[in-house]
Amino acid sequence: MIDSLNPLNGNQQSQSPMIVHLIDGTYELFRHFYGIRRFRKTDPPFGAVSALLRMIVKMIDEGATHMGVATDHIIESFRNELWPGYKTGAGIEPALRAQFTPLEEALMAMGITTWAMVEFEADDALAAAAHLAAIDDQVDKVCIWTPDKDLAQCVVDDRVVQIDRRNNQIRDEQAVISKFGVAPKLIPDYLALVGDSADGFPGLPGYGPKTAATLINRHGHLEEFPPTALKEENRDLVLLFKQLATLRIDAALPSHSPPLFDDVDELRWRGPTAAFPTVAERINDTKLARLVEKLAEKVL
Repeated sequence: MIDSLNPLNGNQQSQSPMIVHLIDGTYELFRHFYGIRRFRKTDPPFGAVSALLRMIVKMIDEGATHMGVATDHIIESFRNELWPGYKTGAGIEPALRAQFTPLEEALMAMGITTWAMVEFEADDALAAAAHLAAIDDQVDKVCIWTPDKDLAQCVVDDRVVQIDRRNNQIRDEQAVISKFGVAPKLIPDYLALVGDSADGFPGLPGYGPKTAATLINRHGHLEEFPPTALKEENRDLVLLFKQLATLRIDAALPSHSPPLFDDVDELRWRGPTAAFPTVAERINDTKLARLVEKLAEKVL
């Protein structure tokens, strides 16, 4: 399945292109956790962690060289101070929550660049990393591995794409327009109007997807909407929703401390650390350590 989503399948280039893969670790942890629940009677304590690491092993085996994984070290962020209904960690099953920190520790021991976010969200880190990678002339393509609607705002032509593993789709700019009816740069305006239930803000009543897309394409950003399209009493609220939906590409740029990375080559996988066999044993997957060791011998 991963190979079928390779955005450069069939691309005949004389030199290997540099593709930066940015992975939503929180989403993948949830996906693997509930995937195991659906297909197995047992619920191994670190099953989702092991499954996610094996997914990354498969990606490297199929040619991925540069990657970073963003996680929500805690679910809450600065957005919870802006909107009381914004998503929190409430309701997360203890068996899943117990795998958050072990995932981060295992990724780092495996040698994968990992951004564990506290003040900001994993989505902010993915947006900032995509921006940094895209402005680097060494980079041929940036792939953001998540189906989250808000990450669609990061898509740029076919240079920065969103990969939706759930629906087996690669979304470039035209695909984003086909799906939402607006260009990527207008996704925060779109989500502000229609809402985002996953993030916990409702949008404005009466603004469905078609209506929102039509008005946005006619008037542009919400700040440019005339009173006939957006009542004054709704303006402050919808602009707050837009603030919630806008990913912070400045979240970890070099002007902040610490930066996500100073050079894109910092994202190159250079093999596991000496601690990885111990970590693999801790997550009850000793075979993974041998698998990663063999992978390192093969690709490095």
